[in-house]
Amino acid sequence: MTTPATAPATAPATAPADGHHVIQVRGARENNLTDVSLDIPKRRLTVFTGVSGSGKSSLVFGTIAAESQRLINETYTAFVQSFMPSLGRPDVDALHNLSAAIVVDQERMGANSRSTVGTATDAYTMLRIVFSRLGTPHIGTSGAFSFNLPEGMCPRCEGVGEISDIDIDQLVDREKSMNEGAITVPNFAVDSWYWQVMARSGFYDPDKKLKDFTEQEWADFLHKPQTKVKVDSNNLTYEGLVQKVQRTMLSKDRDAMQSHIRAFVDRAVVFRGCPDCGGTRLTAAALSSKIGGVNIAECSAMQISDLAAFVRRIDDPGVAPLLAGLRDLLDSLVEIGLGYLSLDRPAGTLSGGEAQRVKMVRHLGSSLTDVTYVFDEPTIGLHPHDIRRMNDLLLRLRDKGNTVLVVEHKPEVIAIADHVVDLGPGAGTEGGRICFSGDVAGLRASGTLTGRHLEHRARLRDEVRKPTGQLSIEGADLHNLQDVSVDIPLGVLTVVTGVAGSGKSSLIHGSLPAGQGVVVADQTPIRGSRRSNPATYTGLLNPIRTAFAKANGVKAALFSANSEGACPKCSGLGLVYTDLAMMAGVASVCEECQGKRFTPEVLTYTLHGRNISEVLGMSVAEACDFFTSGQAHAILGRLRDVGLGYLRLGQPLNTLSGGERQRLKLAIHMAEKAATYVLDEPTTGLHMADVDQLLALLDRLVDAGNTVIVIEHHQAVMAHADWIVDLGPGAGHDGGRVVFEGTPAELVADGGTLTARHLREYVGD
Repeated sequence: MTTPATAPATAPATAPADGHHVIQVRGARENNLTDVSLDIPKRRLTVFTGVSGSGKSSLVFGTIAAESQRLINETYTAFVQSFMPSLGRPDVDALHNLSAAIVVDQERMGANSRSTVGTATDAYTMLRIVFSRLGTPHIGTSGAFSFNLPEGMCPRCEGVGEISDIDIDQLVDREKSMNEGAITVPNFAVDSWYWQVMARSGFYDPDKKLKDFTEQEWADFLHKPQTKVKVDSNNLTYEGLVQKVQRTMLSKDRDAMQSHIRAFVDRAVVFRGCPDCGGTRLTAAALSSKIGGVNIAECSAMQISDLAAFVRRIDDPGVAPLLAGLRDLLDSLVEIGLGYLSLDRPAGTLSGGEAQRVKMVRHLGSSLTDVTYVFDEPTIGLHPHDIRRMNDLLLRLRDKGNTVLVVEHKPEVIAIADHVVDLGPGAGTEGGRICFSGDVAGLRASGTLTGRHLEHRARLRDEVRKPTGQLSIEGADLHNLQDVSVDIPLGVLTVVTGVAGSGKSSLIHGSLPAGQGVVVADQTPIRGSRRSNPATYTGLLNPIRTAFAKANGVKAALFSANSEGACPKCSGLGLVYTDLAMMAGVASVCEECQGKRFTPEVLTYTLHGRNISEVLGMSVAEACDFFTSGQAHAILGRLRDVGLGYLRLGQPLNTLSGGERQRLKLAIHMAEKAATYVLDEPTTGLHMADVDQLLALLDRLVDAGNTVIVIEHHQAVMAHADWIVDLGPGAGHDGGRVVFEGTPAELVADGGTLTARHLREYVGD
């Protein structure tokens, strides 16, 4: 008789490892956090709430996620770290029991024209392998189906799908000579370096009008390939103007261009689909290979929900594991509400919310557990119908054994939380404290601003405003719109709604171009360096500098950190960037000005007892009380009206969220004489209490005689509208039609759409 093998010893009931069930934060002081300490349960879903600027992002992203990522980076060698971004240690006494953090944010995906939904999710890579194995005729490896590799890209457009034609008359004025400034391209002004090389090349007379050039001179002027020329005693490289423009401007990504260059390119260049590949980006060989009569470009152009059905019909044991992975990936994209996209959709055209959901799909199939996932308002851009699907995905991530941290304002997401952390009570210096930490029932009973607003509902209007006219849109067919004709009433508040991908943005942005009397305030990034801030962007700095100059009898230029008054050590940045060669570069507070950005002399000048650095450190609300009249007070009042009272005047623009950027643009446009305002999800980033303030602002705009058109999913804004245009019934080719137009009361009473169902539930009818 054999003795059984010794059974493994069972772990004691209270093993030390079991004690690490909470993330401990001790003494967090990042940004406006006031020595915050709290415990966050692990392997649970925790939602962080509070008004905009209360410190949610500072705690979740700036402290917990930042320290987790910094500690992971420190495990790499110095050589590897030199290729990583420099991460400073957050201002916190201690953080215990952190796990690896994966941040799934709303940063838009790279604007590289070669990046598509298919390449960003790896779905196209899988599809290429399937075609390389099963496509007939067989044309080679998967690289032969890639528009980013030489063997697969269309030689005419080099895999971009578009070619550009240049309008010569946007480059030159034929009535002038070189010396008279015939070239109208940016950076080619008379006496500029580029101009000198051309004017002194000897290929034509710089005093001769372009219209009088011979055929040879015209060819040399526009199209001559690179060639060496001697100018004075220098050997220089000459090339024709068109060649030069194509090489120095058109080869760059449009979104990476400076604004004046981009404006020129938009004028001078006409992009059209490549005639050789029909815009598919691929070689004729790649397009000839088919599965079931369909080539890879046609697969990429399909709506993902249709592609998922197509892939399910492919059955081949040779690629069965790969097909299973591709099916799961496509099904996840459909499940997360992105089934209306196609794999050939350029990644740079996705909204912040869509980009976040694409990134989320990457993690759903991951075998990793015990990871901390950090989400930043994952419901942005989602109709209430889609929010329910998003909630299911967050719960799935949690149930795999992960810690899920979500910064969110929507009551539907707060309702599914295991734990809620409410920050506040206000914004900026009025926030940064823990108002409540516990379960949802406790939050409801807590009496905090968030707790009081959980059950708050905006009511339908007792009486809607009467339109003063109408704006007719006829036969709109952009993207998925199906020959839509609709009348937008003037002089009232109109809300355009519908599920994500139903065609709302295509209808409004595609049919109401910004122009005379139409102001579009959206969430796209504000172009500006790390020197730009709300004070410079809104023009507020000018009256502030003038006030300081007048009070002290000195030049206004002294009070600009980009001019004479700047600290010479950091050039007015307040930070010194040090390159450590092999190690990652470090940004440290300037020792000379202590981060104040100005020279000691400038800081001796005061206005009502405050120096310029102290004024730029004020919040909008503080500054509004400080500047009680004049242009400065007017600008600050508009910033406060749009809910940005907590922003610091000197806060770098690159730290603002999409919603904050939109409200900043709206504040600027409110000074203009506009007739029609178009807003795209203005509730983004707003606490439920702030939404009431936004509704009051929209009312003021309408009551002043303007037309306000809002693309929005928030039921409070729908309920408050005078008129609703609902698109659908679904997304992609299942949408693109007007399924309801009328008053909110009519939608609640008689509507059969998804929006009607959710609005009915919201108003309690």
